[in-house]
Amino acid sequence: MAETALIAVNRHRLRHLAKRGNKLAATTLRLLEQVNKLLSLILIATTLINAMITALVTSLAIQAFGHEDKVISIATAIVAFLLIVFAEIAPKVIGATFPERISLPASIFLRPLISVARPIIWFVNLFVNALLKILRIDTNKQVHEHRLSPDELRSMVLEGGNFIPQKHKSILLNLFDLENISVNDIMTPRAQIEALNLAMPIAEIRSQLSTCYHNKLPVYEGEINQIIGILHIRKATTLLGRSEELSIEHIRKILTPAYFIPEDTGIFFQLTYFQENKEKLGIIVDEYGEVQGLVTLEDIIEEMIGEFTTSVPGDARADTFSWDKNGECLLEGTTNLRDINKRLGLQLPLNGPKTLNGLLLEFLQEIPEANVSVKINQCIIEIIQTQHQSIKVVKLRRSKESLH
Repeated sequence: MAETALIAVNRHRLRHLAKRGNKLAATTLRLLEQVNKLLSLILIATTLINAMITALVTSLAIQAFGHEDKVISIATAIVAFLLIVFAEIAPKVIGATFPERISLPASIFLRPLISVARPIIWFVNLFVNALLKILRIDTNKQVHEHRLSPDELRSMVLEGGNFIPQKHKSILLNLFDLENISVNDIMTPRAQIEALNLAMPIAEIRSQLSTCYHNKLPVYEGEINQIIGILHIRKATTLLGRSEELSIEHIRKILTPAYFIPEDTGIFFQLTYFQENKEKLGIIVDEYGEVQGLVTLEDIIEEMIGEFTTSVPGDARADTFSWDKNGECLLEGTTNLRDINKRLGLQLPLNGPKTLNGLLLEFLQEIPEANVSVKINQCIIEIIQTQHQSIKVVKLRRSKESLH
């Protein structure tokens, strides 16, 4: 019972109890650090006791019924059955069922017994260690391999049940996924970036600055790939409030250098950079230096803890969407696939294009007409509207298989 309970006990739970001052938990942890000696003690004691009981019952049976082969066989069978039920199976089942309740009190008696039986344990382990060396089994290596992997930690969180609030569980699972997500997965696409073009007339620049709802704006000349800096809207507001005429040179003087990010950069690495360098916004570029999108510190935080309750007008990623009563959802073609999977509980592939439009174009290998439907991973996608070279509006329907 004791060895089963000690093996089955949750060591993370023991460490938690030990840190809170539980002396029994601390004693049990110290015992588990010398598990070879512990198992040797328990198995030696169990084997000796079982052998003594068998010899004693056999001796009593011979004295009572005579020295006959049948008597010895029946006595041995009865003892074996009783030992299997009461000394092996039942105690081990109980130990596995209540490991913490049994292992903690048992540690009080086992610790001094290890000290008393140390010579016997040493003698027996001489032969055990020799056998392990012949078989080339490194017990120290096996102990290190028992450390939890990220996948095992993820499984522990998923199996946390009611012990971990759903929101906390979601945050922890998102943290495990950070290593597998790049800035390309969470960026605001190039087509949705609000930026300031210095090639525009000064009147239009004034109008855009006065109605801007962002804290910072990328600034470019002529076309978006020619980004020359980042404009802080507070500084621009100060310029707008002056009596003197606003000029392009005034804006150039208050620009800060733009920070460019390769499109395959992991978001965990990017978060670390933002934190260390006090940055909050980066421009994502491909291998040719062309702008692909924009990512902010807020985007990464939202990927970890979920979206904030507040949003700004025109932010396409802040729009909420869900299934209606008919199991349908109307979406723009530019909607991010990761957002769709999270909010609608779908399993659309993420190892290729990042948007619905890209997924459908890759799947169909052509620019389709409207009223074309496809089925991808148990989701029916109907193309409602196309515009120029892209899909503008689609309707998602849950298939019957996805409802079960």
